[in-house]
Amino acid sequence: MNAEQELLQKWRFLTPDKQQQVLEFVEFLHLKTVNSQILTHGTKTQLGERLRQIRAKIVASGEPLLSQDEIEKEIASQRGGLQDMGE
Repeated sequence: MNAEQELLQKWRFLTPDKQQQVLEFVEFLHLKTVNSQILTHGTKTQLGERLRQIRAKIVASGEPLLSQDEIEKEIASQRGGLQDMGE
């Protein structure tokens, strides 16, 4: 008996609420697997690819990349002015 047949045989003896729990668990495993494959296969969106190209141009130009603090200050200035981040 293969795994699929064994699963179906055991499935038939479960109550409907237990069958629902199994379905939810299988769905969880499926989503976890799919999401893992997306992350590990390097699926790239057009925006992501464009951002990587822009970063590569900046690095090639010799211009230093912004630190996290500099990014936060830049965002704050674009949103209407610098504000104390500690407030």
